[in-house]
Amino acid sequence: MAHPEIDALRLNAVILENFIKTIPEADLHVRRGEGFWTVYEHLHHLALVQPVMFKRLRSFKNEERPVITPYNPFQDTGSKPSVKRPAADLVRSFQEWRDKQLDLILSCDDAVWARTGIHPEYHAYSFEIVVRHILFHDGTHFYRMEELWLAKEAQP
Repeated sequence: MAHPEIDALRLNAVILENFIKTIPEADLHVRRGEGFWTVYEHLHHLALVQPVMFKRLRSFKNEERPVITPYNPFQDTGSKPSVKRPAADLVRSFQEWRDKQLDLILSCDDAVWARTGIHPEYHAYSFEIVVRHILFHDGTHFYRMEELWLAKEAQP
């Protein structure tokens, strides 16, 4: 079975790198309004969540019916960057973890793709859903980062 998500996941690492290069360093840290993340905070979150998603994929590969622990970036003390790593380092981390994810995904046969697991926050959860979730999660943050970068003023 063809899985077009794989190509999109691969391209997202390149898209993120090219996008971040267009933004001056100081502009990465502009806060557009109360309660808004900065572009940098979105990038930091994207880099931080990749190992979490890798572990979920690996659980599906290694277990018949994995039980997934929910991830809440607001409860994770590491989600708010206390030390500002250079944006290029965060992009590189994202890319390295994405490569690991893709290697794992490509090593899985159709039986793994069809495996279901238990996630207490979702009605259904499977390997295929995790792959799609990673892709959609990327897109959500990519869109928000671009919106924050392009907006002249705070947007609701």
